[in-house]
Amino acid sequence: MIAKRTIPLLMAAAIGFLLILTYFIPYTEQWGADAMDMFIILAAAAMVLGAGNLVMMNLAKVSRRSAGWGYAAITLVAFVIVLVIGLLKIGAHGTAVSPANAWPSNPVQEGSPFWWIYQYALVPLTATMFAMLAFYIASAAFRAFRAKNVEATLLLGTAFIVLLGQVYAGYWLTDFLPDQAWLVEHGKEDSAWYQFLSGLRLENLTQMIMDVPQKAGNRAITIGIALGIVSTSLKVLLGVDRSYLGSAD
Repeated sequence: MIAKRTIPLLMAAAIGFLLILTYFIPYTEQWGADAMDMFIILAAAAMVLGAGNLVMMNLAKVSRRSAGWGYAAITLVAFVIVLVIGLLKIGAHGTAVSPANAWPSNPVQEGSPFWWIYQYALVPLTATMFAMLAFYIASAAFRAFRAKNVEATLLLGTAFIVLLGQVYAGYWLTDFLPDQAWLVEHGKEDSAWYQFLSGLRLENLTQMIMDVPQKAGNRAITIGIALGIVSTSLKVLLGVDRSYLGSAD
């Protein structure tokens, strides 16, 4: 029990508080750098364990012919191909120091097989995934923007102004209002009334919404996230949260 619970808790608390101290005590900066080097080594070991877990899970799906086992087979084949090409640096060119030796070189070189897989397989797949997310976002926005109450109405109106302010239709709808160039040309830049009319242009309203309420909301969310991170970190460092040990005790 001591090896499985107490020692990991003490190690996590010690390393965590040490990294915090490095931001306040200059003498401990090197200790923090050494701890981060250890973290990189552990992360590399975790990647190996993750790759092994990926292979085992997908092999189990293929062997049992579970639902979606075809996708698991494709994942395994792609994993093996990319792993072999990356480790052996197949098709990589030599460096300027040793042109005939490709081992010291970066495998992601333009024209190499690894670069080709990244540019013509991973990048299009990533773009496709995010393009599909746009439809889910539009569906969620449609449900959220139903004007059932005052808050939803304000959200709908604000979103409508921001959307119109970024397309030509919004510019065309409020083109009759004076813009900044017109105010300067006619010497009205100091007039509060004309400045108010210029601010009613949709592109100016959009900019005002993005600069004032949107930034204020973002800062509030950021502060909330920071407080949540501090709270969660203290729970882990003080041993209150032990879920990383494999139990919620």
